[in-house]
Amino acid sequence: MPQSDWIGINRDARGVVCVTIANAAKLNTLNRAVMTALIDAVEALGTAPTLRVVILRGAGERAFIGGADITEMATLDTSSARAFITLVHQSCDVFRRLKVPVIARIQGYALGAGLEVAAACDMRIAASDAQFGMPEVRIGVPSVVEAALLPQLIGWGRTRELLLTAQTIDAAKAERWGLVEEVVAPDALDAAVERRVAAILECGPRAVAAQKALIQAWENLPMQAAILRGIDTFAASWDSDEPARMMGGFLDAMHRRKLGQTNGGNNA
Repeated sequence: MPQSDWIGINRDARGVVCVTIANAAKLNTLNRAVMTALIDAVEALGTAPTLRVVILRGAGERAFIGGADITEMATLDTSSARAFITLVHQSCDVFRRLKVPVIARIQGYALGAGLEVAAACDMRIAASDAQFGMPEVRIGVPSVVEAALLPQLIGWGRTRELLLTAQTIDAAKAERWGLVEEVVAPDALDAAVERRVAAILECGPRAVAAQKALIQAWENLPMQAAILRGIDTFAASWDSDEPARMMGGFLDAMHRRKLGQTNGGNNA
């Protein structure tokens, strides 16, 4: 599995991979080298047939991702700015393109490009010390690329408040707004992430992949087309033995429970 000085990859026997952005000295900010390494590493993950879940985190406790590297941005011109922000987009989109769920494990700062990466993940679990913000207008540029996902998470009014004021919000407000799914104490963060991982692993891997793809299609389709896409996706589930196998297991377990209740009643 590709690993660089910037990106750590740790896989367990269950097919769960933790991707760590390792730029802790600079709050895990995204410069060109970090982004290129991140995209390459995650794209390589997507080729693994046993992959089930990805956890994304930043190294250390101070930041998930502190944003894009302002030192690099300060040197941009119109042409290089387009290339730089395209790289930011690709650093977000690589997680959306993964077939498996991606859980953002957020501690410390999630700012600018860091919040955009988090928004591109399927779930966001945050420590109570996490801080969220889109400060780009404060340094003379608008928030762009995957900031476009924010209205679906928090609504248009709160998106405008976040982007137009450049204010930072704490984890409690982020949870109230729907920006994150759960906030826990820092020492409970890994356990909270693991609960989601364990729940996903109990599900059919093909079904989970189909569900993720369908949810993303729903983001762009009108209602009737979204419903029809769901019908096609449901029917295609029987292209494998996963429905029959898992439904058979469910029915067998239900039958055993009923037998146990009946035998218990007879013995009473």
